[in-house]
Amino acid sequence: MYEPKSFDDLKVNERVSLSKTITEADGALYIAATGDFGPVHVDEVYAGATRFGRRLAPGIMVAGLCTSILTSELVGTIGVSVEDRFWFTGPVFYGDTLTFDVWIAEQHDETRTIIWEASARNEGGLEVLKARASLKFPRRKPS
Repeated sequence: MYEPKSFDDLKVNERVSLSKTITEADGALYIAATGDFGPVHVDEVYAGATRFGRRLAPGIMVAGLCTSILTSELVGTIGVSVEDRFWFTGPVFYGDTLTFDVWIAEQHDETRTIIWEASARNEGGLEVLKARASLKFPRRKPS
């Protein structure tokens, strides 16, 4: 967990899967830290009148779990995020258990960059998040 890995240790198609239940505490801590007090996240009456019918967990919080899994379980802590793209393809409710699949899709030796992708599905199998992002790794130190 959170091991430094070098660019040369990584391989295309390496993959990790991890499940997590999204809790009220997760949402409360995220909302307090970011100030993301959107009513669909915090106001049950407001959220009940939306097409979702109840409060949603913050999407960027869920997306952040992908990057946490990426660094803690797959690529380590050396790479620096260059670009992140997330697609919120379904609702995430408090109490949902999500399974995150995160993998290395491409590796570019000339720029020492990896492209990683991710998908998250709820316990019913509905995909709720897709991601595609890049990490750049430092140059090798001269020997």
